[in-house]
Amino acid sequence: MTDSNKDLDPAYGFDLGTRLRGVRESNGLSQRELARRAGVTNGMISLIEQNRTSPSVGSLKKVLDGIPMSLADFFAGENTGGSKIFFAADELMEIAGGDLSYRQVGRDLSDRALQMIHECYAPGADTGRAMLSHEAEEAGIVISGEMELTVGNQRRVLAAGEAYYFDSHQPHRFRNISDKDCIVVSACTPPSF
Repeated sequence: MTDSNKDLDPAYGFDLGTRLRGVRESNGLSQRELARRAGVTNGMISLIEQNRTSPSVGSLKKVLDGIPMSLADFFAGENTGGSKIFFAADELMEIAGGDLSYRQVGRDLSDRALQMIHECYAPGADTGRAMLSHEAEEAGIVISGEMELTVGNQRRVLAAGEAYYFDSHQPHRFRNISDKDCIVVSACTPPSF
């Protein structure tokens, strides 16, 4: 198990399946209704809730859009901490898993206007085949490595020191096409990823 998967595994403190089931039920949705709203199969929802599959960031975002709920709110749970100012490296909250690491500054963003994320993409990692789209603006700077970014019908490979800024309503996808890790620091406002 990779370090980023530890944060999503029930044995390490975050039970993604139980959290999804709780959020779904608190919104009065059956698995079938959530699947219909999200445009995924009922089986996918069931497998996630049983922790029998680990969805990509894009797939989980698609499921949560059916509620609707942002990734940040999903992983924040009932935790508070909006007034915290300083964060040690080990206090950043992991909101992804697998070959991606998205470490968010702060847990509860419900009273915040900005979401900051330290992103690490392993070689070949991407946000999923489905393009992401959400209500926000986002920007980021590549700190090291290279990142292929597709926004709408535009695509570009960004190297260290290069940046992006776009309206997140536009379908977009991030992909590391190199053989080295890619590190990006990004911001999203309002917090919706």
